Amino acid sequence: MFSRKHKLLALKIISLFSVVRGYNIPIIILAQYLSAIFILAPEIRALDILLDSHLFLIVFASSLSIASGYIINNFYDSKKDLINRPTKSMLDRLVSQSTKLKTYFTLNFIVAIIAWFISWRALLFFSVYIFLIWFYSHKIKKYPLIGNLMASLMAVLPFFAILLYYYTKLPLYEIENYKGQFAVIFAHATFLFLLLLIREMIKDLENIKGDIADNYQTIPVRYGETTSKRIISILTSLTLLPIYILIEIYDVGYMDIYFYSSMIILILCTVYLWKSNTKTQFILLHNVLKFLIVSGVFCIILIDPSVLLHGKKILLSF
Repeated sequence: MFSRKHKLLALKIISLFSVVRGYNIPIIILAQYLSAIFILAPEIRALDILLDSHLFLIVFASSLSIASGYIINNFYDSKKDLINRPTKSMLDRLVSQSTKLKTYFTLNFIVAIIAWFISWRALLFFSVYIFLIWFYSHKIKKYPLIGNLMASLMAVLPFFAILLYYYTKLPLYEIENYKGQFAVIFAHATFLFLLLLIREMIKDLENIKGDIADNYQTIPVRYGETTSKRIISILTSLTLLPIYILIEIYDVGYMDIYFYSSMIILILCTVYLWKSNTKTQFILLHNVLKFLIVSGVFCIILIDPSVLLHGKKILLSF
């Protein structure tokens, strides 16, 4: 039987796992590796990407910096989370604010060491990224629209760390040959950015009570729910542009199935959005957007499923 002390320790570990949203980190790691293999560096053999020690360190540093970002965000949002997410908030409070800060600084220190080991560019990138996350959590997220834009940007930036890793090695005269590749990358990034932005704005509708209590000047708080719904509808229509580019202009293999499905789901979500006025309805929309984003990670494989078949043959040959 576990003693009371051991049970409390277990609860604190679970609490810290909740604070850093440990369930999201594996998805982010998977997304970075799949993006590297199928989108960011498709010309490089998948096995070489998986065995690249410097790429592993970049992904690891990204994961730690994202985890530290969740901590500092939780630190500043503790008051409004009591209203918006009371159950999760009570679990998160099992870890003291001082412990959260100590963990936050420790993670950032480890990220700095890893980045310094990789290169001065990596150190500069992660230093700026960590600062931007703190600045967003401390100041920017309380302002309408700019807070949503910055939150979405922070979610996309780790993928640019990998992009910089591969493309800063190229000599200038070869950049011209990668214009089409850059266009595909930009289209994917734009689609993901818009999805994340829509999700952030739906979260504002979902969390309106806590935002009012903690003086967060989000769009629904300052301008009303109708204005927020109009902006979300416009953003949803904008997703059609990168979808069109990826399906009609460039070859994304079988992933066009995902984009067609996403288009239908987003249209249905927009219709449902205008009928929604309760927190439960907004949570449903939030979860649908989260499902679209996570499923998009796994559907990256559909760009070229033969890569997996080739990998399977290699494994079976050992």
